[in-house]
Amino acid sequence: MVDATTAEELAPRLTLTREHIVEIVSDSGEGAQKAGQTFGTVSARMGNGVWTVEIIPAEIQPPARSPAGASGIRIRLASHAVTNMGDEADIVVAFNEQVLYSRIVNGAYKEGTQVLLEDKWRDDSVPEIREQYAKAVAEFRRNGLIVHELPIETACLEITPNPRRGKNMFVLGMLCHIYSRDVELAKGEIATTFKRKGDKVIDMNHRLFDAGYRFAEEKLGLSYQVPAQPAEDMEGKRYIVTNGNTALGLGVMASGMELVSMYPITPATSASHYLADVYHEVGGFVHQAEDEIAAAGFAIGSSFAGKTACTITSGPGLALKTEMLALAVMAELPLVVCVVQRGGPSTGLPTKVEQGDLLAALFGEPGDAPKVVIAAATIEECLHFVVMSRRLAEAFRTPVILLTDANLATGVQPYQRPEPSLDWMAPPIDQSDWDEHIPPYNWDSESGLSPRPVPGMLGGQYILTGLAHTNHSKVAYDSDSNQHGANMRSRKFAALASTLKPPVVHGDDSGDLLVVGWGSTLGAIEEAVDRARADGHQVSSLHLRFILPMEPGLKEIFKGFRKVMTVEINYSDDPDSPLITGETRRYAQLALLLRAHTLMDIDCWSVVYGHPLQPGMIKHELVKRLEAMQGEG
Repeated sequence: MVDATTAEELAPRLTLTREHIVEIVSDSGEGAQKAGQTFGTVSARMGNGVWTVEIIPAEIQPPARSPAGASGIRIRLASHAVTNMGDEADIVVAFNEQVLYSRIVNGAYKEGTQVLLEDKWRDDSVPEIREQYAKAVAEFRRNGLIVHELPIETACLEITPNPRRGKNMFVLGMLCHIYSRDVELAKGEIATTFKRKGDKVIDMNHRLFDAGYRFAEEKLGLSYQVPAQPAEDMEGKRYIVTNGNTALGLGVMASGMELVSMYPITPATSASHYLADVYHEVGGFVHQAEDEIAAAGFAIGSSFAGKTACTITSGPGLALKTEMLALAVMAELPLVVCVVQRGGPSTGLPTKVEQGDLLAALFGEPGDAPKVVIAAATIEECLHFVVMSRRLAEAFRTPVILLTDANLATGVQPYQRPEPSLDWMAPPIDQSDWDEHIPPYNWDSESGLSPRPVPGMLGGQYILTGLAHTNHSKVAYDSDSNQHGANMRSRKFAALASTLKPPVVHGDDSGDLLVVGWGSTLGAIEEAVDRARADGHQVSSLHLRFILPMEPGLKEIFKGFRKVMTVEINYSDDPDSPLITGETRRYAQLALLLRAHTLMDIDCWSVVYGHPLQPGMIKHELVKRLEAMQGEG
């Protein structure tokens, strides 16, 4: 049944708001994510700021009607640019009541959240299901959720005999009415989504969309308007809307690299799916190797032959690639490695977000094996940092590891359409004769850099080895040769560091507390800091993109604040936990690095809940720390 029953109550009550957060939650396979992605894309194309986060169960086929099986998506839309998933949702569409429990545990809803709930379970033939449904609805209402029990499946049955495969487009129609979305724009997105399935399928989904639109118009008294971003903010700008994995694919193509070699692994796989669809149009190809080790080896072989290649993976794949990466370091071969981080260790949380691979990226190989490590903080940076990675890999004859994560990989956001430049593209292979008097590792004593011969050059042939070697690539076990090679491989990173600029502080250059972050936490940290500053707190933040080499000037920046702490999505000990002391406490990964890098007391706050950080959660922790500092005097 619907809570509101009179015609007056059902009349739309337009509410103007600067932002709203919507969730669609279902069992796996019911299309909630596709509906949300389409809703987010339509909203972005209408000029709203948008950020989406996919809700993905850890198991491939989790039990139906279970909290562990919750699958879906969150869409935050606003009249301003948004950079994170926000706090509690305003509206949630749920295909069954059980999936809501896992979201409640994650703090996804608040008192007053509108729940549009499928009511088919109220009259289910199984008594246990009826009891579960009634109990859950009563519990939700006691806790302040506004529950609208809706016959969504019944309405869908009027159009399709299989509502499970059409309910998502019905829900999309509902949301488009509730938020006054452009109907033709939405139908165009539906047609694009189902174009490979033919006109009959497109027509069916259009009919379901129309039915959902009418259903919301006739059955619900909900109407919200989230105005577009101000015209002056959008003037002269062209935007595209992608997730982070698609941005990685675009970056690969924009960089001029012609090969991606990878083995499928969540949450990186969709990057290869996208490239497999379009890469051939720009002369590239995706090689699906038999395993992660072979993928790295294939890419390294391409780089040795003169065509710098890319491999895309996640944490477990990075672990398997370690020996191949060590080979690329020793042989000084360019290579781009994109690591889409997920929860760990081992198989861990394969569909959840974590920033747990930073230390593995830096130190995962045996011996001293330095390589460039950078981290994208936005979906747009996922594109541009691939281009930068290829250029750095070739300029410094080194692997470059680009860290993203599941939050960026599956999140959707509008960003300014890039204007490709020839400077982004890889230059043609140098086929000129190689001076035979120049060794293959002709290290410059000051920078550690050397020109790179490739096998196609006349006179440029040399024996590549993973063993310690001289500048002539001759195997050498003597002490001086080993020390000199290690010195030169390391000095390149000092040379790169000399070209970097100090990071920009978000907020004042001095104060009580400085928050340092990296990766996808950028938007949530800065929003939390802005909220705390609006309340009068002296807190600022900065975000690192370069981890190795580290960005310069950090120690001087840190001296402007009474305390410095990192906020991360990886494990650290709570200092108040049993047995944890100043000597036994384990710090978050960036905090550990900064403590070693600056020899300063860097604190940290981190969690491994498996979902992106929310600005409200971060602000609460910052205020707690600031109040404790006031108590210390």
